[in-house]
Amino acid sequence: MTHQNDKLKNLKTSSMDRRLSIAKASLLAGTRWATANAGSFFASDEEKEKKRKKAMTDQANYLVSEIGKLKGSIVKIGQMMALYGEHFLPEEITQALNTLNNQTVALAWPAIKAHLQDQLGSKLDQLTIDHEPIGTASLAQVHRAVRKSDGQELVLKIQYPGVADAIDSDMSLFKNMLKLTRMVPQTREFDQWFDEVRDMMHREVNYSIEAATTQRFAERLKDDPRYIVPQIVDEFCAPQVLCMTFERGVPINSPVMLSLPQERRNRLGEASLEIAVREIFEWGEMQTDPNFGNYLVRLGNGADIADKIILLDFGAIRQFDEHLLSVARNLIQAGYNHDSTAMVEAMTGYEFFDSIPQSIKPDMAKVFLLATEAFSSKENNPDLPPDVMDDQERYDWKKSQLHARVMQQASRSMASRYFSVPPKEFMFISRKFIGAYTFMTVINAKTNVRKMIRDHL
Repeated sequence: MTHQNDKLKNLKTSSMDRRLSIAKASLLAGTRWATANAGSFFASDEEKEKKRKKAMTDQANYLVSEIGKLKGSIVKIGQMMALYGEHFLPEEITQALNTLNNQTVALAWPAIKAHLQDQLGSKLDQLTIDHEPIGTASLAQVHRAVRKSDGQELVLKIQYPGVADAIDSDMSLFKNMLKLTRMVPQTREFDQWFDEVRDMMHREVNYSIEAATTQRFAERLKDDPRYIVPQIVDEFCAPQVLCMTFERGVPINSPVMLSLPQERRNRLGEASLEIAVREIFEWGEMQTDPNFGNYLVRLGNGADIADKIILLDFGAIRQFDEHLLSVARNLIQAGYNHDSTAMVEAMTGYEFFDSIPQSIKPDMAKVFLLATEAFSSKENNPDLPPDVMDDQERYDWKKSQLHARVMQQASRSMASRYFSVPPKEFMFISRKFIGAYTFMTVINAKTNVRKMIRDHL
């Protein structure tokens, strides 16, 4: 729990403040970099590499600690870079950026209350709001509330004042910072990726989009007893306040999850994967932030009341065009049939794929066939490791160590240089599946993905 004196009294969002502290950080980082390189002029290659790695780690940690002192969009940009950056950022930077999550400090109640009054006016009197947030993030914090008229439990997601206005200048800052450190390849893909993150940021602070998306998913899943989507409560929504029903559940990684019988964990795993499959095959839009904080589980009783997955955050939704979806479906179908010719044929009609020499595609197909191993079967996949799939075609995610094996195969692949910055959509889909794989591993579920995909082929 944060103590009152740990909380920020107000936000450092004035762009001048932010520019200065970040410019200072980048400048220092740049000079450290130069010194580290100069010092290693006479060292052996091995020594040089060690020094370079250490300098990069120091530099990345320093930048991150500076960013962590700020709030708002710059932190969120850093978090997005950590989430999607494994393909194109040096490991040292991704690791440092990954620690940003734990550095978010809450904004003190008086500042939040003043902001709420500004947003909701006299409606505020109809609510009793907890002063302590139940969650803080880089762009908003979440408070529980009760509607006085009927005792309905609610949550308010309250966006920090000034955050939305700082996005564009923060994006430029972040980009320049990375350029100054010379840690990242400056390519057209990198620029496109940056534009994409900017779009995501703007969507994430647009609460009317998030409310509409939440309602759309709630409608799709309303008759399926395995899912709960919170209801949006319009009367207490405002441009920077999103209000919805409070839904009780336990976190995915809580110890009680692992004490559930295997069967129940398998069912929860299948329910979470099925969402990802339906997003690609049916709905054409995807929740792209597979963060554990976005899920809770409401436990049943193991008999007549089923366990349910509570889906929480619909800020990071991406619509995909029909063309991309058909490419993704073809890749998945090739994985289902474990057919390398079909996999190579599916790699087409997309700028990313068309830039890869035909001779390298079979090599890249191996990476994709491995990534879709869980979709294949004992019959069609001679490379399936022993014991990762049972006779009911249930795949053992924990045993498979799939993510590590895919990364290894990708780095050995001749095509590795084409993976340096893959297209942004590709990153979203791979990120989504990595999220789903991790979910399975954490709750140690064994799931039949083939059955889900079969319904769509």
